[in-house]
Amino acid sequence: MRAFVTHNPEDLEAYYGRSLPELQELVEVELNPLDRDLTTPELIDAAQGCQVVIAHRATPGEAALFTQSPDLLAMFRTAVDISTIDVAAATEHGVLIGHADKSFVPSTAEIALGLLLDVARSISASTVDYQRSTQPPQRPGFQLRGKTAGIIGHGAIGSYLADLLESLGLAVIVTDPSLAQDDLPSGRSLRSFEELLATSDVVFPLAPALPETENLIDAAALAQMRPGATLINVSRGELLDEDAVSEALDRGHLGGLGMDVGRAPDQRPSPELASRPGVVSTPHLGGLTPENADAQAASSVEQVAALVDGVMPPRTVNAEAAIRLKKHWA
Repeated sequence: MRAFVTHNPEDLEAYYGRSLPELQELVEVELNPLDRDLTTPELIDAAQGCQVVIAHRATPGEAALFTQSPDLLAMFRTAVDISTIDVAAATEHGVLIGHADKSFVPSTAEIALGLLLDVARSISASTVDYQRSTQPPQRPGFQLRGKTAGIIGHGAIGSYLADLLESLGLAVIVTDPSLAQDDLPSGRSLRSFEELLATSDVVFPLAPALPETENLIDAAALAQMRPGATLINVSRGELLDEDAVSEALDRGHLGGLGMDVGRAPDQRPSPELASRPGVVSTPHLGGLTPENADAQAASSVEQVAALVDGVMPPRTVNAEAAIRLKKHWA
C-alpha cells in the first residue's frame, strides 16, 4: 500500500517530524515534492498509484480528486474539520473519508485566552513599539476578573475554555440550543443568544460552521452587544460578517477583536481586518502545538494501520460507502 502525504515541508516537519517513521513502517510513503501546498490537479498527478491520501487542512478534497484517482481508497484529514472535502463526491466514488481526533481542544482554548489577554492589555502593540525603540503610549486596559464572558456553543472547546475563564474570576454564560441548564456545571448559566450578547463583556463564538451559522455575528448581533465589548474568534471565519465587524470597530461600538481564524486561505484572518487598530490576529495557530500536531499525525497513522490490518479505521464519516476499500480487502 502507498500513501501520499500532502503537507508542504514546513508543515511536514511540524506534524510528522516524529510520526513519519511510524507511517513508513506501515506503507510506502510519497511526499509533497513542492515547497508549497498543492493544487488539486497537482495532487491528482502526484498521488497517482497511491491508495491513501493523508491531507493537511489546507488541502481540499475536491470532486476531481475522487473521479480522477482510480487507485484511491481513503483520504484522511490530519484535522477535525472536513468542510473542504467533497464527502458526497467521495461517497459516490466509494472513497473512505476520515478525520483526526479532537486533540486540539486545550491548545485552541489556550490561544483564545491568549488573544483575550492581548486585547485587554495591548500586549502585542506595546511590545512592537518597544521593539522599534518607540516609547509606547499609555494604553488603558481592562481587568478580566469580575467581567462576564459569553460562550456561543458549549462543546469541547467551549466547556474547556469556560473552566479557564472561571479560574480567572470571570462569570461565564452560555448559549447552546442542544443543552439545558441541568447540563451545565454549577454557577454557569444558560441564556438566549440575544441575552448573551447583551450582557457579555467578551463574546466567544464557538458554534460549528454550518449554513445556519454563516455570519452568525452580523450587524444585528453586533448591535445587541454591549458598547465596548470584545469579540474573540478561534472557531471558524465564516461565523463573522467581516464587513459588519469592521463597521462596528469604526464606530467604536466594538471595543476590540481577537481572531485566529478568518476568511483568507487556510482559514487565516483576512489581512484587511487583521491590520486594523484594536485587532489582534494570529495566522490560524490554535492547534499548532507539538502536543496537538503529534496527536493528529498519530491519529492518521492509526487509521492507516487499520487499513493495513483489514479493519475499518476510527473517525470515518462514510464507512458504509467505502466500496473501493472493501473490494481491496476482498
